[in-house]
Amino acid sequence: MITNSTFLIYLTGSIIGLLAGFLMHRSDYCIAGMFRDAFLFRNTFMLRSLALQVIVTLVFFEIFRALDLLPLYPFPLLGFASAATIIGGFIFGIGMVLAGGCVVGTLYKMGAGSVISTMAFIGFIAGSALYAEIHPWWASFMKATTFFQSAKTLPGLFGINPAFILLPTAFVSILVFIKWHRENKFVRQSEVKGYIQPWETAVALALLGLLAYTLIGMPLGVTTTYTKIAAMIETLLIPEHISAVSFFQLTPLNITHPSSGALLQGGPGPQIDSIWAIQFPLIAGIVLGSTLSAMLLGEFSIQYRVPPVQLCMALSGGILLGVSSRMSQGCNVWHLMGGLPILALQSLLFILGLLPGTWLGSKIVSHIILKQSIRSTEAR
Repeated sequence: MITNSTFLIYLTGSIIGLLAGFLMHRSDYCIAGMFRDAFLFRNTFMLRSLALQVIVTLVFFEIFRALDLLPLYPFPLLGFASAATIIGGFIFGIGMVLAGGCVVGTLYKMGAGSVISTMAFIGFIAGSALYAEIHPWWASFMKATTFFQSAKTLPGLFGINPAFILLPTAFVSILVFIKWHRENKFVRQSEVKGYIQPWETAVALALLGLLAYTLIGMPLGVTTTYTKIAAMIETLLIPEHISAVSFFQLTPLNITHPSSGALLQGGPGPQIDSIWAIQFPLIAGIVLGSTLSAMLLGEFSIQYRVPPVQLCMALSGGILLGVSSRMSQGCNVWHLMGGLPILALQSLLFILGLLPGTWLGSKIVSHIILKQSIRSTEAR
């Protein structure tokens, strides 16, 4: 039975997903590409838009927190900082570049007809299933390497009002943004039909993240539902195995939303629960929003002739993303667009691992592409 609160969650996620998919496709807003371009080509244009999104989200979250409009603060499912988060972030960075997109970048590219991104999505599901098998061991490691067991955010660690850290951070960042604006570093000259500037998408995604937090109770996130899809597939193929996997029995989300009174309950298992209601409409919306954008531009096409090495690279990258998003208890979207704006310790450590991981991933990709190019030249 679908209650009014559940219907609102489905509706909110669907609208946010459709808008996000449409906008990301129109501006090619790919976080994996942002880091790859920075490391390989020293091009930080797209990273400036990501920085803008994080700070605008920070300001939105802090204003709403101060107005007592974010009753769930910090938000549910945010974990404690540990060494496991750094390792997970590092592996995630490698996988993100190999896959050619992050967990949502892959979705909007898949919606536009990318076979490579579809292969990466298959890898996500496989990687999520793989993590479920190693969860007991990894959970023990995570618990043993937890740094701070009494605080989840930097302000909470120091026992101070978040505004004392967040507002000065926002002020300094705004000064930098003003400088970039004056130097015309936010705008890309483009004559492509329907192109949306990345900075516009950044601000819009910050607004959508705020909408999700206020109406649903937490920022944007999708990867737990990837695990649920893996569990659903295993239920069909090897149903007796599901009950033997402890990870699928967990219920990490079990709260009552203070504003709506809705019971939010769910986990990575195959059940249709609150996590499914929150994340699946977002996933489907991003794919459909991108498809709509591509079709309106007359750009939707499925390219079947893809070099096998790229398909293998995307699949392996997707597997790494699926495993590492569980190892670090969240993906880049969850940590960069949700945890970082409130200075979550876990998210700060995730980024600490993500940066060297994306650097290494960029080097691996450049080596593979260079090697492939040399072979093609020799074949001629």
